[in-house]
Amino acid sequence: MAASAASAFKSAPLAFANNDTSKLKITSVDAYPVKLWNRSDQGKLPEFESDFDPKRWRYTGPYAQLASAIVVVIKTNQGITGFGLGAGGAVACQIIEGHLKNLLIGVNPLNIEMLWDQMYTSSNFYGRRGVFVMALSGVDNALWDILGKRSDQPVYRLLGGTTKARIPVYNTGDPETIERGLGMGIRHFKVVVREGLFEGEAGKRRTVKMLQDAREQVGPDISIMIECIARWNDVEYTIDMARRLEDLNIYWIEEPLSPDNIRGYERLVREIDSTRIANGEHEYTRFGFAELIRNQAADVLQPDVTWCGGVTSLRKIAAMAAAHDLEFTPHRGGSLYGMPLCLSSSQCEWAESFGTTDNGTDLMNAMSSRFENGYYYPSEKPGFGADLTEKLVREHALT
Repeated sequence: MAASAASAFKSAPLAFANNDTSKLKITSVDAYPVKLWNRSDQGKLPEFESDFDPKRWRYTGPYAQLASAIVVVIKTNQGITGFGLGAGGAVACQIIEGHLKNLLIGVNPLNIEMLWDQMYTSSNFYGRRGVFVMALSGVDNALWDILGKRSDQPVYRLLGGTTKARIPVYNTGDPETIERGLGMGIRHFKVVVREGLFEGEAGKRRTVKMLQDAREQVGPDISIMIECIARWNDVEYTIDMARRLEDLNIYWIEEPLSPDNIRGYERLVREIDSTRIANGEHEYTRFGFAELIRNQAADVLQPDVTWCGGVTSLRKIAAMAAAHDLEFTPHRGGSLYGMPLCLSSSQCEWAESFGTTDNGTDLMNAMSSRFENGYYYPSEKPGFGADLTEKLVREHALT
């Protein structure tokens, strides 16, 4: 499957304005942990009430979600600079500085497939998943940005163009964000569920009431999905919640269990008929997604281009989703880095909000897709089309 997925996305030869591509070399590689949100709580130290406080199980530090975003800056001897969004915070930057950089300096950045394989394989004894692949993602995305700029083409064109002229947005947030999204023309909403197994029966009732209120607010024709952040973390709990929510027409339940509980997800997919099971936001590379597919552990695949191995990895996962007729909905697909695969994949019907309804910094906004009345549109600028400069990245770098 991996071989066929790779061959499905081999690009046609590019017509470069200048044919001396063999002389193109990488001269520098830098990485910065950055701030994407204007939030006062980012980086705030936790306060736990006891050794058994449920918040202790949920504390991710600065290394999960977009709080750990990094930007990789790769320069070449021909004046082309690539910017890549990744994750993993300062730890990922150390991996790039101490490991991946040594495989990149002096080499041709256009051999992206070869470089991905060299970097990934060289991590076999300590990497393969988690923060290493987050670092690799940032590097890989920067290389694709260079390829697009060198060929004077947007990345989505290099992937075969688009299957749609625009793509609907689904907004992710707390219930309080729904009213604002409706006013912006958004018609699809993913509601974040904050309670789970620790909160017991009372938490179940509060969650059902919250989602009943959301359905009443938007009416019967607007999509509602739910994001569980793995807080349900129990198969029986999730099956019971799916039963209680049947009348609300929930489009999917996202990541209710630990990402490692593949057998549990297999059972959810098999036994829950009232909604879909979305999975993969915290999975890595085509190898991890091959396991989800092999075990039928997802109805909807949700790789993140900044975590799963970059565009090189994401395009193979998209091909695997198409081969198995699975929905393909990249996490944070509304970013300029996720948008190319959302546009080119026939399995992708909508893109997750990124910056549009967030309290984002100028840096986040520079990496957000053009939004109009509920839809994202492609960027026609070379590369990913992000309005990034080294100055802007440094201004938002975390120290």
